[in-house]
Amino acid sequence: MASPADDRRYPNARLTETFDTAIAMAQAADRLGYETLWLAEHHFQHEGYECIPNIPMLAVDLAHRTKRVKIGCAFNIVPTWHPLRLAEDFATADILTRGRVVFGVGRGYHSREVETFGSPMLDAEANRELFEEQVEVILKAFREESFAHRGKHYTLPPDVPYRGYRLQSLTLVPRPLRPVEVWQPIVSGSARSLDFMAAHGIKGVVSATAESVVQRWFADYQAAAQRHGRALALGEDLILGFRMCIDDSAEAAIRRARPYFEEHAKFMAPLGMLRYSEEHVSAVKARQAQSATGASLENGVANRSWLCGPSRDIVAYFKELEARYPGLEHIMIAWALGTPRELMIEQLTRFAAEVMPAFR
Repeated sequence: MASPADDRRYPNARLTETFDTAIAMAQAADRLGYETLWLAEHHFQHEGYECIPNIPMLAVDLAHRTKRVKIGCAFNIVPTWHPLRLAEDFATADILTRGRVVFGVGRGYHSREVETFGSPMLDAEANRELFEEQVEVILKAFREESFAHRGKHYTLPPDVPYRGYRLQSLTLVPRPLRPVEVWQPIVSGSARSLDFMAAHGIKGVVSATAESVVQRWFADYQAAAQRHGRALALGEDLILGFRMCIDDSAEAAIRRARPYFEEHAKFMAPLGMLRYSEEHVSAVKARQAQSATGASLENGVANRSWLCGPSRDIVAYFKELEARYPGLEHIMIAWALGTPRELMIEQLTRFAAEVMPAFR
């Protein structure tokens, strides 16, 4: 679409189409043999870009419409929740789906949604501090039969009387039935965030990021894990993600992907969330807006944040990644915001038929 992103306002009937798309994508992923369908949580986006406000709730529905595919939270925006409500909702979804929901946590990047829920976003340090304490609360609730927490933001339980005694601990009811695997996006690659992840056994997702940055962050994640007593092979406990368009030639794939690439950049660049080059990553770290016209699809293809071309070339590149990152077990594929449902399902189908068999 040619109109500026901020001028969009879709009617509610159109916004709710995201749930039909989620159902179609989940059923296609289930049928085609994918391991996980990852969903993103966002709020208040009348522009029509990201319209799923509650992943665990949707995941329960999708799990009951499919047979085996997992539903991943990429990611629950923790500062928009009370941590114990998020822990309860995930535990309930885990039980109702028999373990088919994958937990993921993120700090958020939209001021409109995080600040509206009463948490800091403009103050990056305050946002990080709150997020880290919230995650610590969630992990205690998941991992301990009973727990207490005393921090800057939360005193759990509160020091109040209850049925003749004073509260000293809480138990999450229900708790998940199995150990919870936790994933978090690696967005800026800061030493603090990687150390936090390593200290708590949190796995990392690096998606749509320039290849040179991926190499550095994979090594940094491995080093952080080593500092916390975990010896990981390079790429272990990580997901590497790409935006993708398969066609019979690179030129045809680029031509097909370009309008959706430009729409994606139009929305994401002002938020400073493109990572197609070293310059973009520097802007992400500084929380600076990026130029929507400063990103080109050709640059993304050259930096391997986008994969555009025939399946044989994608297979060959993934074989290179197998050798480069011996611990890497998970690849995530995605498309630009605004890509039509039919095109995404066509691409899922082609990837499953032409790329996945080379790795089974």
